[in-house]
Amino acid sequence: MRHGRKVNHLSRKTAHRKAMLSNMATSLLMHKKITTTVAKAKALRVYVEPILTKSKTDSTHSRRMVFSELQDKEIVTELFRDIAPKIANRNGGYTRIIRLGYRLGDNAEMCMIELVDFNELYTNDGVNKTTRRSRSKGGKKTTEGATTETVETATEDATDAPEVVVVGTVEAKAEEVTAVVEETKAEVVEEVKEEAVAKAKAPKAEAKADDLTKIEGVGPKIAETLVAAGLATFADVAASTPEKIAEIIADVKGGHTPDSWPKQAGMAAEGKWDELKKWQDAMDGGKPA
Repeated sequence: MRHGRKVNHLSRKTAHRKAMLSNMATSLLMHKKITTTVAKAKALRVYVEPILTKSKTDSTHSRRMVFSELQDKEIVTELFRDIAPKIANRNGGYTRIIRLGYRLGDNAEMCMIELVDFNELYTNDGVNKTTRRSRSKGGKKTTEGATTETVETATEDATDAPEVVVVGTVEAKAEEVTAVVEETKAEVVEEVKEEAVAKAKAPKAEAKADDLTKIEGVGPKIAETLVAAGLATFADVAASTPEKIAEIIADVKGGHTPDSWPKQAGMAAEGKWDELKKWQDAMDGGKPA
């Protein structure tokens, strides 16, 4: 039984546990947040918060005490230079634990521990949002009087001013707005046209070439020659003539007879592989039996 034992040993011996907590504290101060298990995060919070409290007093003694725990000069410098001023007005509670669920594998409960003052999403920084409210009809009499006087003054000023100037100003603004809208429309139309032209000029995806060596009498060299000449698929070969194929493969050495190649390609293009195999078995070197 563990009555009265308030320290979670984390299934580690003293030296191992202290080294682990020191490394985790260093990582937390460096990255401002880390992901770990809930048990380790709770132990780390107890370990790191006294260090943060000591950093609020920038003295040689405090720096030596913190260095004895972290064993990292750069992190100690960053702690006293950057972190300490930001947590100066906070009396404890420097860290926050956010649970993330359970880890696959050992089903350990995971969490994220972070420094509270370095989370910009949760920190308001004293900025208050201004809410716009409409005036209620049943206001005070003084407010109504002031509003009435303001309206009357504005009416008198508007009456004294010549009407032509007001109309001219409004018309000028309307013309400016119309010009801006037309320019924007023209820019949008030009962008759409440019995109359409770019799509039209974009090279179309080439059709996937078939394995022409499945035609009896066609070897790899002849297949490459046919593909280079534009006959890359069974359908292309089937649409061609033996005379045209003979002209294409004229430079390839060997006595090739392409009389049956269009018919074989047509059967392959239609997927009649069984019939093609039987016919090829009855042929010798691609020649009709």
